[in-house]
Amino acid sequence: MKFAICQELFVDWDWEKQCNLIAEIGYKGIELAPFAFADRPAAISADQRASLKQTAESHGLEIFGLHWLLAKTEGLHLTTSDAAVRQKTADYLVELGDLCADLGGDLMVFGSPFQRNIEEGMSRSQAYENAAEVFRNALPAIAERGVRICMEPLTTKETDFVNTCAEAMELIDMVGADNFVLHQDVKAMLGAETESIPELIHKYAAETGHFHVNDLNLLGPGMGDTDYHPIFKALKESGYQGWISVEVFDYEPGAEHIARESFRYMKEVWESV
Repeated sequence: MKFAICQELFVDWDWEKQCNLIAEIGYKGIELAPFAFADRPAAISADQRASLKQTAESHGLEIFGLHWLLAKTEGLHLTTSDAAVRQKTADYLVELGDLCADLGGDLMVFGSPFQRNIEEGMSRSQAYENAAEVFRNALPAIAERGVRICMEPLTTKETDFVNTCAEAMELIDMVGADNFVLHQDVKAMLGAETESIPELIHKYAAETGHFHVNDLNLLGPGMGDTDYHPIFKALKESGYQGWISVEVFDYEPGAEHIARESFRYMKEVWESV
């Protein structure tokens, strides 16, 4: 299995130091948050992109994708009634697709809860239509770069738009693009779904393009109450071939401790199931 980590955890670490530790622990992939490097993708020059990719590869690492796509942006929104803003959002996703491909990646996780919340007074069906329009406008150009968007369900504590795998699939089916697939996140599934995570893994095996691991306590796998044995067993049984990527939200224990403990636990569980 390919274990990876989301790098925004390493606040204020330079890129070389991040790559050195991530590789030394044993991870093979890095998932980037664009805001950790620039205010917008266009500000990351071609030379910088090449340097980021080369440094990662020199440590035996692959920059396989991006997440937090709209974080810390202004004037962008997925479900807004403002058609001009929807078009700007689609254009921005294309920019991100170019960045992702230039770094060697092939997937982008669409989470960004604040930039997808439904406007007051807007119907659910209109919100889905607006979001589908944005993705239909962006995905063809992104596909030309060999990149997919993975739609991430999030809990109702985070957003009121797409909270379950079934709702994500509803939107994916509306858009009808081969490079628009499902993302599964352990914390989100624990907090929003009625079915168990192993059941959801099997149910959506054919549609799932990426998988985040974490816990309800906002730390990494093995650092909370969630038993990953049935989760990893289900991933094995389902034939999942993608990345398993650590995404945490509580950095208090320290980046190195979180990265090491998460990897140690994942490796131990994966080898035991």
